[in-house]
Amino acid sequence: MEDVKLRDMLTLTRDGEWGKGEATAGFSPALVIRGTDFDKVRYGDLSTLPLRYIRSDILERKAVRMGDTLIEAAGGTKDQPTGRTVLITQRLIDEAPLPLICASFSRFLRPDATKIVPEFLFWKLQDEYHSRRMTPYHIQHTGVARFQYTQFAEKYPLYIPSLSEQQAIASVLGALDDKIELNRRMNETLEAMARAIFKDWFVDFGPTRAKMAMRGEDPQNENVARTPYLAPDVWSLFPDRLDADGKPEGWGYSTVGERFDVKIGRTPPRIEGWHFTEGSSGVPWLSIRDLAQCGAYVHETSEGLTEQSVKDCRVPVAAKDTVLVSFKLTVGRVAIAERSMATNEAIAHLNPIEGSPSSYFAYCWMKGFDYTTLGSTSSIATAVNSKSIKGMRFPEVGKQLENHFALFTEPLFKMLLNNSREARTLAQTRDLLLPKLMSGEVRVKDAERQVGEAT
Repeated sequence: MEDVKLRDMLTLTRDGEWGKGEATAGFSPALVIRGTDFDKVRYGDLSTLPLRYIRSDILERKAVRMGDTLIEAAGGTKDQPTGRTVLITQRLIDEAPLPLICASFSRFLRPDATKIVPEFLFWKLQDEYHSRRMTPYHIQHTGVARFQYTQFAEKYPLYIPSLSEQQAIASVLGALDDKIELNRRMNETLEAMARAIFKDWFVDFGPTRAKMAMRGEDPQNENVARTPYLAPDVWSLFPDRLDADGKPEGWGYSTVGERFDVKIGRTPPRIEGWHFTEGSSGVPWLSIRDLAQCGAYVHETSEGLTEQSVKDCRVPVAAKDTVLVSFKLTVGRVAIAERSMATNEAIAHLNPIEGSPSSYFAYCWMKGFDYTTLGSTSSIATAVNSKSIKGMRFPEVGKQLENHFALFTEPLFKMLLNNSREARTLAQTRDLLLPKLMSGEVRVKDAERQVGEAT
């Protein structure tokens, strides 16, 4: 391995831009990647990127390209130091509707491909970060924490193997990330299928409208189905007509508080550090940030609580399969608890009681709900409270239909859950191999065998 400096491995590096929030003459639209977006962007999710307007005369040279690595230069915390990275792939470039740039608290690194494989640079910096070898370059006095990039790039020794070895290592680790990304996309499709069935049955009232169309009663929808498209035993459960309110005759609405035992999470005193544990050890404790990073199911949390803390502070614990909903700060994030866990006070637990619908039914309803109806749209973060959540209307369609929906969608949710579990296993394998490949402790051929077994 050769001892090199990062600065000698690059053809270009630049700070990011933040630009303006509104269209202005001489500025062009772009999507900005912040450090908080890195985890989602890594797996192809651009949904959280803010639209900003960047000076037109600098946009082209500020836009990131395939093979660039973005590095966070400011904004970290004591528990999450600066220096996180994300690789820009061709897929990201192709799927972005606008140019991509990094935010002003980040910078892009454009590697010299004759000296270092771009994908390998990303993995190398990942290893340096997660091993905490970058930590001495993370400084925090008061205000925003910063990464001393210039000192790191000019002084820190990077041990780099040959280009062929770099490519082999990057291919092994990249294969694991690709499979994780495939699982994520599969889960998006599976969830979309489940929610599409829910929307057709319980929001658009497709079967009821089809029955009306079959009798020649035009429901004012040219695209409505005009033949039965469900099994007879299910088809017969849908009403034959809409009532004066435009919903299927005989259906109604209750409230979330009537259908579920709604509990609100709690945060023990931060000043007493013994309450909290690292990661998901102890009783997993879910935050809004954790909820933002999960899919339909949530398993991992960034912090946990001790059993004693849960008892002493009377922290409600949501049982496995409980639907969790955020109602403060960021309103309307929804997930199903894969195991029992506690949450902070910004998250409501929809604990099932006798007669409650399946978690699949509740999840789809809560995901599709318009949360702006719960309070002032100008101040929804403070307008929505636990009373609002309990008062949310909830569809009453009959227990038989609720059960049939659960039967229809159970295979989809089970596949989704299995994909999530497999993705965690793949991520654990990748994180185990990363430092061993970089140090030479594990040879590429041995790693390829482990990857083959994992995938």
